[in-house]
Amino acid sequence: MAWLETKTLSHQNVKKTKHFWRTIYYKRKISVNILTQIIKKMRKAIALLSIIIIGIYSVQATYLLIPMDDTQKNHLKSYGVAYWILSEGGEVSWLLNYRGGTFMTKYSSAIERECKLRGVSCEVISDGQSTAILSEIADPGVNQDVVRLHKAPKIAVYSPKNKLPWDDAVTLVLTYAEIPYDVVYDQEVISGVLPMYDWLHLHHEDFTGQFGKFWGSYRNQQWYIEDVRLQNQTAKELGFQKVSQLKLAVAHKIRDFVMGGGFLFAMCSAPDSYDIALAAEGIDICDQMFDGDPMQPNAQAMLDYSKTFAFKDFKISTNPSEYEVSDIDINPYQRAKLITEKNDFFTLFDFSAKWDWVPTMLTQNHQRVIKGFMGQSTAFRKKYVKSSVIILGENKELDEVRYLHGTMGKGTWTFLGGHDPEDYQHYVGDPPTDLSLFPNSPGYRLILNNILFPAAKKEKHKT
Repeated sequence: MAWLETKTLSHQNVKKTKHFWRTIYYKRKISVNILTQIIKKMRKAIALLSIIIIGIYSVQATYLLIPMDDTQKNHLKSYGVAYWILSEGGEVSWLLNYRGGTFMTKYSSAIERECKLRGVSCEVISDGQSTAILSEIADPGVNQDVVRLHKAPKIAVYSPKNKLPWDDAVTLVLTYAEIPYDVVYDQEVISGVLPMYDWLHLHHEDFTGQFGKFWGSYRNQQWYIEDVRLQNQTAKELGFQKVSQLKLAVAHKIRDFVMGGGFLFAMCSAPDSYDIALAAEGIDICDQMFDGDPMQPNAQAMLDYSKTFAFKDFKISTNPSEYEVSDIDINPYQRAKLITEKNDFFTLFDFSAKWDWVPTMLTQNHQRVIKGFMGQSTAFRKKYVKSSVIILGENKELDEVRYLHGTMGKGTWTFLGGHDPEDYQHYVGDPPTDLSLFPNSPGYRLILNNILFPAAKKEKHKT
């Protein structure tokens, strides 16, 4: 009996033990299930909260500012971002005189990402903040305005195909800013491609047919000999007896492009040599070493200034060894007696943004006083500038004009003196400027202002 009682007691203990562990198991299972349900509910709550936050963010943070004042890390690439937005079908508002000419666009993560990839400073703002900014700008007492950029302009650069020992500041900055462009030269221009473009750039070019007036210093250099050969060959292939005749025909094509509504931007030797070519139509102003026969003795008296874009009453250079095509450009030797690199500056004019929005747009900058830079044509004598021309920047003390703008027919043009805004005295054969060292260059900003000009459309003011 004792044995039986012991066995029964043991059996009961086993049952109790099994019940204990079974209870523990089920309690654990229940705990795990409860914990799983809690986690699922938390995940749903977090997801819902994220949707709410994103919704609030999308309502509040609906615009993106690309500031163009001193807070901007890379002014030059900012223009590239603006161009990229336009090329992707977006629109950009250019806030004239607001924080150095800030860009504003509707927010998207793609644009914000593009800014970060290019090293461009940007700010995400709410709809209310953008409204407040636009309201501030609209105040009649504030010299600010809004210009809407609605289309990426198609850009052409007039440049020779052969390699020459100098670079082009415009192509340098277009490449750095990641703005696409096509290269065209005499063959393309004569064939009639210019109407396909909105914007045309001319740089270190001589439209008089005198090969840049390099004969005096470089006539024995291989690059000069090859350039003369190629240009003469091109002239013959296109049906012209002389290079000067070809360049005049090209000048006429460019004039027609502007007259038809195109935008022309020219730097360095292009502005004055272009106007001289127009004024000298039908006149031989080239000496024998340039075209094989002497220039006309009375060439100067025959010039027709009514055909030019910007300049009047100038005198052409008749010395083949002189590194100048006329006296439009201030003589560098005379200039050197008055000014050096340390004190060479020119000042941008202040215009009424609401009334003179075009020159205002062309002078947008985070600095109003711009460091000067030399070129074959460095600066233009003010007395030779036509009264109809808008002066955008000048050195008043020297009576020289650096930056000009005007209209011709349905189109517009801008001339800028000097060769490279970040290389004070750029010599033939010097290496190109590394713009990664000058991402905030005020001088290069003037070039890029012109790039975006064809995309602009003035906002109508509410009355």
